[in-house]
Amino acid sequence: MSPCDFPLVGRTCYRYEMKSLQVLFTLLGLFGLVYPTGMGIGPDKHQPGAGADFKGPVGLQLYSLREQFSKDVPRTLDIVRGFGIQYVELAGTYGLSAETFKQELDSRGLKAVSGHFAYEQFRDHVEDVARDAQSLGLQYAGCAWIPHDGPFDEKTCREAIAVFNNAGAALAKHGLKFFYHVHGYEFQPIGNSTLFELLMTETRPEFVHYQMDVFWIVHPGQDPVKLLDKYGKRWELMHVKDMKKGTPTGQLTGNTAVTNDVIVGTGMMDWPAILKAARRAGIKWYFIEDESPTSVEQIPQSLRYLEQVKF
Repeated sequence: MSPCDFPLVGRTCYRYEMKSLQVLFTLLGLFGLVYPTGMGIGPDKHQPGAGADFKGPVGLQLYSLREQFSKDVPRTLDIVRGFGIQYVELAGTYGLSAETFKQELDSRGLKAVSGHFAYEQFRDHVEDVARDAQSLGLQYAGCAWIPHDGPFDEKTCREAIAVFNNAGAALAKHGLKFFYHVHGYEFQPIGNSTLFELLMTETRPEFVHYQMDVFWIVHPGQDPVKLLDKYGKRWELMHVKDMKKGTPTGQLTGNTAVTNDVIVGTGMMDWPAILKAARRAGIKWYFIEDESPTSVEQIPQSLRYLEQVKF
């Protein structure tokens, strides 16, 4: 596996029937969502997802369209641009080199801000991560899953802390920021605390930043507002992802069915409270991530919700 593959390895249940790209483009065309290649957002156009209260900046985690990317990278990037999206977060380059993928982004006016790389790359090949991140024009390079067998434990957590501190220091020398994307299993109890708190306490704030995926905070039964208030500026990025009503919480697996991802504003999350707390914490970048089989249809509706939400 090349350093540019940086797979997101958290969930195990990703298989589902996909509509053909032809059908997807037909739907997008019907709703007027397809922009000509390379078209920018004119000065009279608002940024999709930004509104009177929520200012963003908001982008898209491209993992949301992983099945489409596996079949046709250029046409899937056209879908992304068709949403009106300008900023993206990466989770792989789908067989292309970093340089070629960057060219495809540039030709559509897309800017990659952040990217997810595999834990092993940060542990064993951090300079390769830095090289690819720079080739892609990233500001942030992060890890979204710490490999572990069975429940996440203190030994694995402490090993990850060492990897993260080292990776953060190494990337900083290249002008890059390292982050860890919390995935829910880190809330295993340890004494009167949790392994999540151990991560926060033992990683160096100047080198290790955090991404809150709201779904993976609520899934283990935690309160995103309280964690945003408690850890403030340690959080720099956020995944805006809603959870279907009735989904079981209090789980420490970091796994659930992808069909539990729903349109932002229609699920269990209290978005006005969360977004208000995120503003207090100083979140710098927001990325919609929708892993559901109907992400192409849901993403525009999530953007509309963010434009209209009041808090």
